[in-house]
Amino acid sequence: MRRKPIALVSELSAGQSLKFEFLREGKRVEGVLVCFKGQLLAYENRCQHLPLPLDYGDNRFFTKDGRHLLCQMHGAVYEPTTGVCVRGPCFGARLAALPIEIARGQVWLALGIAAGQPAVGARRTEIRKRKNSQKNSGSKRV
Repeated sequence: MRRKPIALVSELSAGQSLKFEFLREGKRVEGVLVCFKGQLLAYENRCQHLPLPLDYGDNRFFTKDGRHLLCQMHGAVYEPTTGVCVRGPCFGARLAALPIEIARGQVWLALGIAAGQPAVGARRTEIRKRKNSQKNSGSKRV
């Protein structure tokens, strides 16, 4: 299994997200790393209703109250810890989870593991230390 760095753990605090790109079978795929209630989770940035980015390109993934992930285009609402659509046109469908690992303060994408099949203990990772509580969103290529 290969790993690619996504971000430093200190780059995200609760309610923040960070987009990143990676290659799968030679094709560029966009992912999103989100921090929800002290957990880091990663998903493909693709709505399950239609294959469009959840954020519509503006880096906004959370609902205004910060309780769910939202498809800006179609209004599909997803539960952040499971990726399950709880309201909207794709009710019951699930976002494709991406396997992540944390080592030495760095968040890594675990390549070679199929999307939706996270490595053991990788998809949900508790943040134990937060050095930077500043809000920042952005995009990285991995």
